[in-house]
Amino acid sequence: MKNTILILILFISLSCFGQQYPDFKSLRYDENYSFLKNDTTTDNWYKTMKFLPLSASKESYISFGGSIRYQYFYAENENWGDGPQDSDGYVLSRYLFHADFHTGKFFRAFVQTQSSLADSRIDPSPVDQNPLEVHQAFADFNFINEKNHKLILRTGRQELTYGSQRLVAMRDGPNNRQSFDAVKVITSKNNVSADFFYSHFVVAHDGIFDDNSTPERQFWGSYFVINKVPLIKNIDVYYFGYERTKATFNDGAGKEERHSVGTRIWGKTENWRYDGEALYQFGDFASKDISAWTASINLGYRFNEIKFRPELSFKAEAISGDKQMGDNQLQTFNPLFPRGGYFGLASIIGPSNLLDFHPGISLQLSKNIDWVIDYDMFWRYSSNDGIYGPNTFLIYPGDTTSSKKIGNQLETEVIWQPNSYLYFRFESTWFNAGDYIKASGTGKDIFFAGITMQLNF
Repeated sequence: MKNTILILILFISLSCFGQQYPDFKSLRYDENYSFLKNDTTTDNWYKTMKFLPLSASKESYISFGGSIRYQYFYAENENWGDGPQDSDGYVLSRYLFHADFHTGKFFRAFVQTQSSLADSRIDPSPVDQNPLEVHQAFADFNFINEKNHKLILRTGRQELTYGSQRLVAMRDGPNNRQSFDAVKVITSKNNVSADFFYSHFVVAHDGIFDDNSTPERQFWGSYFVINKVPLIKNIDVYYFGYERTKATFNDGAGKEERHSVGTRIWGKTENWRYDGEALYQFGDFASKDISAWTASINLGYRFNEIKFRPELSFKAEAISGDKQMGDNQLQTFNPLFPRGGYFGLASIIGPSNLLDFHPGISLQLSKNIDWVIDYDMFWRYSSNDGIYGPNTFLIYPGDTTSSKKIGNQLETEVIWQPNSYLYFRFESTWFNAGDYIKASGTGKDIFFAGITMQLNF
C-alpha cells in the first residue's frame, strides 16, 4: 500500500509539469535531451534529471529515466481450460530504470535495469517474472555523427527491434522485455539507413543478476530502410540468420539453422495507412531442409471529417506450416523474436502455421482517449502441423483432427493517455474455440480482462 501511494503521488507530480518535452520512445536509448543544454531553468528537478551537466561546457552530461507499469489480469479457461486455472487473477509489475551518459558527439554509454514480478501468477514463466537484471548495458562509438550522415558502432547488451516487429521486437507487451548481447553497426545517409549485427540471445532466469546470453541461440543479420520512395513511400529489405541447438517442431527436434530474406512496403497519407510484408525462410533443421514463408497486409482508412474520426482496418496473414510428417522437409515458419502479444491480450497463438483475417475499427473518443474493437478469425494453414505459441513452443500437435478451424477472437480496449507521462488501458478478449481446439484439448472458450497503468519519466 505504501508503494502504491508513493507511485500515485509521483503520478500527480509528473502530470503537473508545465514544460513539454519530446514524447517518450519505446526504445528509450533513442531519446535525446541535449537540447536542454540551452535551457536556463534552475529550479526544475525533473529537467535536471533529464540533463545533468558533468562539464562546464555541458558537452558531457547524464540523463536518467524509466518506467513503472502495473497490470491486473483476470482469466477464465486460460489455455482453453488445459493446465492449472486461477480464479482470482494476478498482478504483473515491471520497473525499468536507465542512465544515459554522453561525452561530446562521439561517445555514449547506456545502462538499464529491469525488474519484472508476477504476484499470484500460477507457475510464472521467465516472460512474466525476472526479479532484477541488467537489461541493457552498451557503448556507442560515433565515428560520424552529423544530421544526415551517421556511422555508429554499438557493442554490449541491447534491445533490438526492426520494422513492424513481426520478427524482431523488444517485446514490450509481456512483462519481461527481451535483449541481446550484440555488436551492431548503425549507418545512415540521407534517406537510406542500415544496421548490421551479430548477437547472442539473453536468456532470462528466475534469480537476481543471473541472466546470461548463450551461444545456443545465435542471431545475426542486416536491415535496410529506404525512405521517401516515390509512390511507395518506404521500403525495408532485410536478411536475418538464426541458429539454435535445441529446436522443437511438430515434425521433430534437433539443431536449427534458418535464414530469412524479406521486404516490407509501408507508409501513410492523410487518410490511408498501409503495411505489407513478405519473406522466405530456408536452411536446415535436423536432417530436414527448411522452406517456409509468410505474407501479410495491414490496411487502415481514417475518416478525419467524421465525429470520433473512425478508422476502419483490415489485417490478413498467411503463414506456412509443415505439409507432411516424417519427410525430409520442414515448412513450419519460425517468427524468431516477435512481439509477445502477437494477436492481442490472450497472447496464446503465435505466428506459425496460420491463416488469419482481422477486421477492426477504432474511435477517437477525445483527444486522449481511443476505443479499439477488432475481430480475429484463425485457421491452421496446414492440417498436418500443430499450432504454436509466440516462441514456437508447440501447443497442440497436428494429428488430433483434420479440421483447420482454430477459433475466433473478439477484443476491445480503451486507451487513455492524459499526458506524455501516463498511460492507462482497459481491455477484454473473448476467444471462441474452434473444432481443432476442441479436438486437441479441453476446448473451452477463453475470457480475458486486464487493466494496465504505466508511468514514464
